[in-house]
Amino acid sequence: MSYLPSTEVKERSLTDKQQSFLDNLISTGGDPKQAAELAGYSGNYHQVIKSLRQEVIELASDVLARSAPQAAFKLVEIMNSDAPIPQVGNKLTAAQTILDRVGVSKSDKLDVTHKAVGGIFILPEKEPIEVQAEDVEYVEERRDSEEETTSEQRDVGEAFEREEEE
Repeated sequence: MSYLPSTEVKERSLTDKQQSFLDNLISTGGDPKQAAELAGYSGNYHQVIKSLRQEVIELASDVLARSAPQAAFKLVEIMNSDAPIPQVGNKLTAAQTILDRVGVSKSDKLDVTHKAVGGIFILPEKEPIEVQAEDVEYVEERRDSEEETTSEQRDVGEAFEREEEE
């Protein structure tokens, strides 16, 4: 049993009325109300769209894919034209949007190739470091004045130096 989501595309069978709606959606230029009437649906066409949501999205993707070559040629035509083109900004934006939606756009690619030569690098064994130390007891006393503590620290430091000299 796999816990990962299934990547299978389940194709659902459509009724004649539903298929007619999708076909009429293309012939009416994307007008869902008119497509529903031509397919024989009466009343609320929103329910039809809701039940065929995935199919409508796939249909829209197909329409954009069919328009992609025209959008590409329009970009080239605008680029090569010396004459002024009316509404060139809108046409350019529309062509770029169509190409972006179908996946033909500038892409940011990151090359993440790694060529590892060899395998594991084994370091030599570390030698133990011997440290000589002596245990010292330390008792902390709390003083009211910072000055007393500082002078006492100097006295302790001097006493420690004397012990080292002996």
